[in-house]
Amino acid sequence: MKMKALTVAMAAAMAMSGNAIAQDGFSFSGYARYGATYQANEDSLYVGPAGELNGRSAGRLGNEYNGGEFQFDYNTTAASGAQWKIGVMLDHWAAYDWWSSGDVNLKKAFASGTGIFASQPDMTVWAGRDFHQRPQTNLMDYFWMTHDGQGGGFDNLDLGGAKMNLGFVGQVDCGSHPDEDVNGVGCHGNDSGVYAITSKLHSIEVGAATVDFYANYGFTSKAIDTNEDEGMASSAYQLAANVKMAGHSLVVRYSDNAQDSVFDLKEDYSALFVHMEGGFGFSERSGMDYGIGYQSVDANNDAEDRVNYNVVVRPHISWDDTHSTWLEAGYSVVDYDEGSKNSAWKLTLSQNMAVGPHTWSRPMLRFYATVGNADNKNDGTDLDTLTLGAMWEAWW
Repeated sequence: MKMKALTVAMAAAMAMSGNAIAQDGFSFSGYARYGATYQANEDSLYVGPAGELNGRSAGRLGNEYNGGEFQFDYNTTAASGAQWKIGVMLDHWAAYDWWSSGDVNLKKAFASGTGIFASQPDMTVWAGRDFHQRPQTNLMDYFWMTHDGQGGGFDNLDLGGAKMNLGFVGQVDCGSHPDEDVNGVGCHGNDSGVYAITSKLHSIEVGAATVDFYANYGFTSKAIDTNEDEGMASSAYQLAANVKMAGHSLVVRYSDNAQDSVFDLKEDYSALFVHMEGGFGFSERSGMDYGIGYQSVDANNDAEDRVNYNVVVRPHISWDDTHSTWLEAGYSVVDYDEGSKNSAWKLTLSQNMAVGPHTWSRPMLRFYATVGNADNKNDGTDLDTLTLGAMWEAWW
C-alpha cells in the first residue's frame, strides 16, 4: 500500500513540475488546501519549537497554512511525435514563510519538449520559470532542497542504468514592500543575480533499492559584489543522497554556505540533514506512517548554532471507501549550542472524507482537533495550542 502511495505522489509531483505528458489541448492541474482553524486559547494557532529547521517539525496535520497552486497547460504533439507543453502557474500562500508572502505569484511560465531526440524518447528539455528540484518530506512538509526559479535544462537523460537531470537556474528577484519588514511580495521580478547549477543522477537500482544523488552549486553574477554584503558568500554547494526501498526513504544532505538552497549564499554556514520516513500496513485498511528527522546547522555563531531532531507518527484507518480517521503525534527539540533548548509536542485527531479509501486519495475533506505545546527556553515563552478546524486538500 505504501509503495503505491509513493508512486502516486511521485506522479502528482511530475505533473506539477511540467514534465508529465498529457493529451493535446488544454489541461488544468494543481495543489490546494483551504479552510478555517478556530483558536480556542490565547497563545498560538500553530505548534512548533522556536528555531525549528525541519519544516513543521511537530507534524503538519492540523498545523498548516492555507494556500494553493493552480496550473494551466497547453499540450501539442509535433509531426515527429515529440510532446510539447506551455505551462503557467499562479500560486497563493497565506503566510510569509512561503515564496509569495500572501500575494498572488506567477510561479511558472515555461515551455518544454519531451522526445525531441529520437535516441532519448523520455528526455525533457525545458526553459523558463518552473518548479525546480524540490524534494519534500511527507509528515513535516519540509522541502529539504528547493531551487525554483527561471532558466533552462533537461530531465531524464538516459545513461543506461541511471538517468540524469541538469539545470541552470536564476533566483527570481522578489522585490520589496513599503514595510521594510515584509519582503518577497509576489515574486514577479527578473533574475536576482544569484544562480545555481543543479544536477540529479537518479533511478539507479541497487538490488531492491533505488538511489538518487544530487549535486548543486550556487554563485553570483559579476554584477554583485559580495564584499559589500556582510555575511553573503560568493558560492555554495550541496551534496545529497536518497535511498528508497520497500516504501521507506532515507535522505542525507550536506550544504556548505547554504541550507535548503544554494541560493542562500550564507558565509561560514553549513547544514547536515538526515531524514527517514515511510509507512507500515497493519491490515488492508489500517497502517501507520512515520518521519524521523535530524538537522544541525553551524553558523559560526553560538546564538544560531543548533540541532533540530524530531519524530512524527500517523496511525490511520479507513472505515470504508470514503471515511477514515487519522491520529498524528509529533515531538520536536531544538538544542542550541549555547545551552538553551526548545521543545514542542502536538496531537491531532482528524476525521476525513475522501474520494477513495487510501491515505493519498484526494480530494479530501478534514474535520480535526489539535492540542499541543511549545516550551521555548531560549526566549522564555511557553505556548499552548488548542484548535478546531475544517479544510479541504487536493492535488489534481
